[in-house]
Amino acid sequence: MNTTPYKTYLSESELPSAWYNIRADMKKKPAPLLNPQTKAPVTAEELEHVFCRECVRQEMDDTTPYIPIPEPIRDFYKMYRPSPLVRAYFLERALETPAKIYYKFEGNNTSGSHKLNSAIAQAYYAKEQGLDDLTTETGAGQWGTALSMACAFFGLKCHVYMVKCSYEQKPFRREVMRTYGADVTPSPSMTTEIGRRINAEFPGTTGSLGCAISEAVEAAIKLPNARYVLGSVLNQVCLHQSVIGLETQAAFRKLGVKPDVIIGCAGGGSNLSGLIAPFIGEKLRGEEDYRIIAVEPASCPSLTRGRYAYDYCDTGKVCPLQKMYTLGAGYIPPPNHAGGLRYHGMSATLSELYDQKQIEACAVEQTSVFKAATLFARTEGTLPAPESSHAIRATIDEALRCKETGKEETIVFGLTGTGYFDMMAYQRFNDGQMNDVIPADADLAAGFAQLPVV
Repeated sequence: MNTTPYKTYLSESELPSAWYNIRADMKKKPAPLLNPQTKAPVTAEELEHVFCRECVRQEMDDTTPYIPIPEPIRDFYKMYRPSPLVRAYFLERALETPAKIYYKFEGNNTSGSHKLNSAIAQAYYAKEQGLDDLTTETGAGQWGTALSMACAFFGLKCHVYMVKCSYEQKPFRREVMRTYGADVTPSPSMTTEIGRRINAEFPGTTGSLGCAISEAVEAAIKLPNARYVLGSVLNQVCLHQSVIGLETQAAFRKLGVKPDVIIGCAGGGSNLSGLIAPFIGEKLRGEEDYRIIAVEPASCPSLTRGRYAYDYCDTGKVCPLQKMYTLGAGYIPPPNHAGGLRYHGMSATLSELYDQKQIEACAVEQTSVFKAATLFARTEGTLPAPESSHAIRATIDEALRCKETGKEETIVFGLTGTGYFDMMAYQRFNDGQMNDVIPADADLAAGFAQLPVV
């Protein structure tokens, strides 16, 4: 008989009232953003030409541990939060593992992912500032969908530059964005100077998040009353996503359970940083210890094969320089099906934590990822997004390790979203047409060669 419930819900009154800022408890802070021209630390005034004023304040805050969530954002959260913490009993049974497996499910909203947690916050701050338009990029389409929803809610215009391979692979995700009023452009496009330049330099390119970011920033600067918003990587986004981890921590406390291993997929870092936020805080303060594993695609291995260096955040080299684990802003990853994990670098916060050996990282091939996704769908009944399935792959591997050693560890992973708009990827896997593309050292060397001298 199962003694732990399948799903643990918090009440609306238990919804976090403040976001947690990981950087406040880091003794060694991430390096500052740099102006790409002067190489001097970027100022708030410079950032406010691109980002919303309040988001800039949050971006540069290294000391405030808890930042209150405005009531309008908390009210919006209540439409789909708190999200459940689920015990994966059926997966445990299929694996015959002594491990106890839990997952935090973030796919119970129309955007299908965790991205709405930051989209609604950034749209709120834009509305408060009196802006009219927001521009952004999107890889898998989850962030673009979330921002289109948030902009519709606050009456803002939304302009999305969608990585070309995802634009072509996921037409229905694109149409959800358009249904919410966004205009969606495949990137790199011929509508911006940077897009035309990238197309000329890389004819036939399938695009990358770095390309799409450059185009979205250029569009924001040229529109009369607009700002650019980002769905991952930056501290402000990691901050907003901490609502995931705070709820997870509260649910475990309600159960009287402490996780041993925390696993999240990692592209730019928003989901992983959100899930681990309060737990890494306890670890940094010396209160608890956890194994934390970042899982990235073998085709875009910024942590496991990248370099820790200052790099451009975008392919067009117009954004600030950030010190991070990177493959180089010029690296165009293969068009794998986990479109949200195709960013060339990693969050500065996670990069510093990884460099300090506070977290681990592993890279997995996409065929093994889809094998894990299929097993999860058949046992737990939810079709996972390709991005989330990276975390499922690593969770299964950890659970099988427990089976070999006989250890009864508690594992939690982030199920960041659903895969119902990713059926082309599942079709290719089911038809045996999916391949693993792993960059050679020479491929990565070309990206490293373009790193700026700082």
